[in-house]
Amino acid sequence: MIQLRKMAVLTLFVTALSSSLLAQEMAKESSKENAAIPKEEKSVTHHSVVIGGKTINYTATAGALILRNNIDEPIAFFGYTAYTKDGEDANKRPITFSYNGGPGSSSMWLHMGVMGPKRVVVNDPNDNAAAPYKVEDNQYSILDNSDIVMIDPIGTGISRAIGKSKNEEFWSVNGDLKSVGDFVKQYLIENDRLNSPKFLLGESYGTMRSAAVGKYLQNAGIALNGIILVSSVLDLRTLTFQDGDDLSYIINLPAYAATAWYHNKIANKPAQLTDFLQKARAYAEGPYTLALMKGNKLSKADKAKIASELAGLTGLSADYLLKADLRVKQGEFCQELLRDEHLTTGRLDSRYKGINSDLLSQSAGYDPQSAALSPIYISAFMNYYYTELKVSKSLTYRVSAGSLPGFKWDWKHNTSGFGDAATPNTAIDLADAMTKNPNLKVLVLNGYYDLATPFYGTEYTFDHMGLEEKIQANVKMKYYEAGHMMYVHPASATAYKKDVTDFIKENAGLK
Repeated sequence: MIQLRKMAVLTLFVTALSSSLLAQEMAKESSKENAAIPKEEKSVTHHSVVIGGKTINYTATAGALILRNNIDEPIAFFGYTAYTKDGEDANKRPITFSYNGGPGSSSMWLHMGVMGPKRVVVNDPNDNAAAPYKVEDNQYSILDNSDIVMIDPIGTGISRAIGKSKNEEFWSVNGDLKSVGDFVKQYLIENDRLNSPKFLLGESYGTMRSAAVGKYLQNAGIALNGIILVSSVLDLRTLTFQDGDDLSYIINLPAYAATAWYHNKIANKPAQLTDFLQKARAYAEGPYTLALMKGNKLSKADKAKIASELAGLTGLSADYLLKADLRVKQGEFCQELLRDEHLTTGRLDSRYKGINSDLLSQSAGYDPQSAALSPIYISAFMNYYYTELKVSKSLTYRVSAGSLPGFKWDWKHNTSGFGDAATPNTAIDLADAMTKNPNLKVLVLNGYYDLATPFYGTEYTFDHMGLEEKIQANVKMKYYEAGHMMYVHPASATAYKKDVTDFIKENAGLK
């Protein structure tokens, strides 16, 4: 009996010790987790800028908020820069949330190119010398008419996952749209801006994001006044040149024609670009589509005829087009058009030209526009971010999430009910948001020389959204004789400013 009692006491002691050790380990883990959760970061500075001859006094708030999930667990250190005009009624003052694309790009390009109060001066469409770089008051900023919040999605800027979350959870179409939508909601609540007129402005993949975020916010009870799509791609299939799918070749033809026209590769070049592009559009949706639909049934005579007609539109030789089976991918076009001049054209902006150091290569090895602009944008922005906005230099600003380990984008996005598509189409999300909110307006900004997101692909996408006739008029298209970042071209930046300002005023009840 005594032995049994000793054993029972020993068992209780071991159990208590184990529980104590377990509690200590759990406490340690909890302490580690809490230690990994940073505090909200804010650098608040006050400035003025002259826009259109008028002085705008504004407050800049740069840093990160702690994004929470629906049970108030911290999940992300979410970076942003907000510009708010001083002395305004927040209930009437519009607010525009803005970001770039990638996916995996920070908002630096829009921030320093056209949205923020400061703008880097570039030698468009040519190379730029090394530092020092010129930064000036941005006459094209919409800060005179709307507050601005530049958002850096997770993995970009200073944004990162925290707590139990991991960066990879945000690196997908669905994870990204939810986190950006939740950021917008939380920012509006924390800054008493729920009653403000609200807009989204995204560029490139940022347009795909905006379409989905628009639906997400609508379903969460936040109706947007407007969505501005800069260099839009909503249906990824229009860009990807998938095997056995001719759509991308058809979509790119008018942009190829614009590029050939710009570089004087068109015989008897028409005086007006817009007239020439109407001809290219008609050919793309008529003879070219019919020819590609026939596939191997297309006769040799008809194929030769199509090749000759395509040569007249694209500046490529009929012989090259026959060798390509009438199907030329974007990188191949950039490398071939100016090959005889030992040059290659830009992808983001085909007005740009760069040295072709491999005349035997099939596709372009780099993008001359990116090579010309990246150093000046990155250096000028970093200097501005850490010196003028006074963000702590202990926080590393990442231009791209691609610099982080494990970065890989998950493209799955289920909209059809038949599984997750590898080439998502968030035009379906946008159509849903516009149907549920018939007052939602959309402004689409297109660069004729953009080979990254061709304008004809955007036209095709919106023509296939299935919008009811009464809300089709809610979509406005604008065009510029520039590329993906049309705002680097001064004349286009002027038009951009007017188009975006008019859109915001009209849909915020300010006109």
